[in-house]
Formats: sequence, C-alpha cells, structure tokens
Amino acid sequence: MTQVQQHEGKMSNYRWTMVAMLFFATTINYLDRQVLSLTWADFIAPEFHWTNNDYGTITGLFSIFYAVSMLFAGKFIDWMDTKKGYLWAIGVWSFGAIIHAFCGIATAGIAAGDWTISFSSASQTIAAVSDVSKIITISVSLFIFSRFVLAVGEAGNFPAAIKTTAEYFPKKDRAFATSIFNSGAQVGALLAPVSIPFIAKAWGWEMAFIMIGALGFVWMGFWIFMYEKPEVHKRVNKLELAYIHQDDAAEENIIAQNETVAPKKHMSFGRAFRYKQTWAFVVGKFMTDGVWWFYLFWAPAYLKSVYGMSSTESAPYIFVLYLIVMISIAGGYLPTYFVDKKKMEPYAGRMRAMLIFAFFPLLALFAQPLGHISVWIPVIIIGIAAAAHQAWSANLFSTIGDMFPKYAVATITGIGGMAGGVGSFLINKGSGALFDFSEKTNMKLLGFEGINTGYFIIFCICAVAYLIGWIIMKLLVPVYKPIEE
Repeated sequence: MTQVQQHEGKMSNYRWTMVAMLFFATTINYLDRQVLSLTWADFIAPEFHWTNNDYGTITGLFSIFYAVSMLFAGKFIDWMDTKKGYLWAIGVWSFGAIIHAFCGIATAGIAAGDWTISFSSASQTIAAVSDVSKIITISVSLFIFSRFVLAVGEAGNFPAAIKTTAEYFPKKDRAFATSIFNSGAQVGALLAPVSIPFIAKAWGWEMAFIMIGALGFVWMGFWIFMYEKPEVHKRVNKLELAYIHQDDAAEENIIAQNETVAPKKHMSFGRAFRYKQTWAFVVGKFMTDGVWWFYLFWAPAYLKSVYGMSSTESAPYIFVLYLIVMISIAGGYLPTYFVDKKKMEPYAGRMRAMLIFAFFPLLALFAQPLGHISVWIPVIIIGIAAAAHQAWSANLFSTIGDMFPKYAVATITGIGGMAGGVGSFLINKGSGALFDFSEKTNMKLLGFEGINTGYFIIFCICAVAYLIGWIIMKLLVPVYKPIEE
C-alpha cells in the first residue's frame, strides 16, 4: 500500500456529484426550451394567430441566436472560468424563460395601448384588436426577443458542462460522464409533456413559463456552494485527484503537491480554425444538431398536424418518445468498452461508437410510410432516432477533450455549437415554411399528400445526416492527433 493510500484511505467520488449538478442544469435547460413547443399550438397560436411559418421563424431565429451565442459562450466560460460562467449562463436563461410570459401583456400594450397587468385581460384586449397582422407582427417580435435572451443564456450550458467534465474526469470516462449529464436533455424533454401542457391548461400558458423558468434560480443556489476546481476542493482527496489526472502527465505535480493550477492559457478563434480537428467537430455539429432540435420543437406539432392530437392528448406519446431516448445513456459507455476491452485509443473507440449510432437514425425513413398503421410506430422510431442522436452527441462532445488541451475545451465547444445552431436554423425555419407550403398546395410525393409530404421530406433529411457527418469527420481526422499545447 502506498503512502498516499495509507493517508487517504478510500478514493472520494465527488466527481459524480458534479455530474449530478450538470444533469440537473441540463434538465432545466431543456424544460425551459420546451415550454414554447408544448404551448404554442393549443394556447399561444390561437391567441396571436400564428401559422407554422411564424413558429418556424421564432424557433429558427432562436437557433441562430443560440449559434452565435455559442461562439462567444465558450470564450466567455473560459474567461470567467467555470463557476462564475455557469452562474451567469443559467441566470440569464432563467430570466429569458420567464419574460416569455409577459409577451401577451406587451402585445396588448403596443397594439391597443392597454398596459394591463393581468394575463387574462391582456388576452381579451388582443382578441378585440381587428388588425390580425399587427398582432402577429408584434407578438412574434416579442417572442423572438424573449428567445434571444433565452438563447444567450442557454448557450453557456454545454461549454460550461463540458469544461466541468474535462476538469473532473480522465479522458476514458468523459463520454460516459457526458452521456449522464446529457441525459438531462431527455429527462427535461420527458418531464415537459407531462407537466407543461397541464400547467398551461390549469393556470394559463404564461404560468408555465414562469414556474419552469424559476427552477434555474434554485439551481444557482446549490452551485455557489458545491462547485470548486478539483485541485482545491475539500471533498476531492488525493486519490480521486490522481484518478482525474491519470492521463495528463503535465499535471502530475498538481496531483503530488496539490498546488495552484498553472496560469491560464487561451485559444484564439483564428488559431482554432487552423486545425482540422476543429472543422471535424464543426461538421459533426452542423450536420446533426438540427435533427435533435427538429424532434424537440416539432414532435408535438407533428402529432397535432398529422394525428389531430392536442398537447394534453399527445402528452403520453411524447413521454414515451423521450422515455425511449433515455437508453442513450448506455451510448456513453460503448467507447469505454472499446478502450478497455478492445484496447483502442479513445478517439478511435469514440469514432467506432459514433459510426454504430449513425445507422439508427435511418429508421426515420419509415416513420411516415408506416405511420398509417399506428401512431405508436413513428413515435417509437423518432424515439430511437433521438436516442441515437444523444449517444452520438455525447461522444462527439468528448472528442474535444481527446484532441484539445483543457484551456481550449469551452472555446471549441462554442465554435461547434455555433455550427450546430446554424444547422438547426436551416431545418427549423425550412420545416415551418415547407409545412405551410405543402399544406396550402396539397403537395404530393411518393403517395403522401399535404403536410404529410412535408414531414416525410424532413424525416428523410434527418435520417441520412449522421452517416454523412461521420464520413466527413473521418476524412478530416482519420486517426487520433492531439493538439500540442
């Protein structure tokens, strides 16, 4: 037994407490993001006279705001460092979530000059305005602003979470840790349909935004007292610190002496874009992030448009959909299996796992063709495809830690997030316009008519995106090549 083991005894496991905190933050992140998608069709659209294209504009611009914010969020997190950066991020997005609730009051005030403080009377005032286009323009603009604030804050979640994971885990465990906290996205999406529509139905859509948005401020209170860097955290002993830094020879002095971390370094955007590794991550995010966001934002609308379900009627189906997505947690373990059992290096094991996951979304090709048999078939298929995305995403995020030094992790995450946001804008805005066009013109394709044609086209795009993305990534970075510090 070594002197360290005799002194420390059993290794602490505080890193998993950090994963739990990241999990809850991501859950809240996705709950806030889902409130609009679960309330717009039944509650908000009738009040403000929105079309699919209006909703597509709002969600599409949210993706752009999120994309641009991700570019700077990574730099912001690296600059502010993890603790303060995460607090700023969740504080801003929680505020942004809550101000959605006041868009009705503001619309009534601008359109009719009635600055009431009552949600119900604001709705009545809006209903009395004869100029529908004015109501649409004002309300859409206000929701776009609210989504902007939400996007700016939410953009900080994944850079901060990935940075925390890189701080608290060795490379071989990062995909698993990422898959656990990333499952908060599924849990948030799982809780959303069984809570948000019912809150909106009981107390109004405005209260759904307020109640869900307030959760972020609760999380902030815990984060203030629970996070410190592992090198200085009182609940991380030397054995756990040694485990965390097991594959980082440059930090062995920190492990042995528990001294202050080396002076901060930064990676500029100009330097980052010189590496093929950056472009590989950018391609992976651009090609696939929009697929997840399409499922997230449009699944309730799909069940309403194709199967005529209200948000409360579709709640069990959306719940099951995201219950299926929960199996993606196991996806983070697959590269660990390749590394430990097959003796592959981490990047090769991760790419092998991602190739496997890239085949599952092909099932989306059959969502519409088999949908006439039962609504459960497309729900299950979308659930499997979305689970594959989350497993893919957890491993894709972890490739950053494989190839880049820790000081650049949040910056590269932000650059990739920007690319993912651009891809998401294209699919969300394009979907809204396509759905309205296909419904208006009764578009026909391969036996589908109307809006069913639009969904069939988008499902086909979602199905092949992962294999295309993987091939391009592999061409850019065929073998493991870390960035030298």
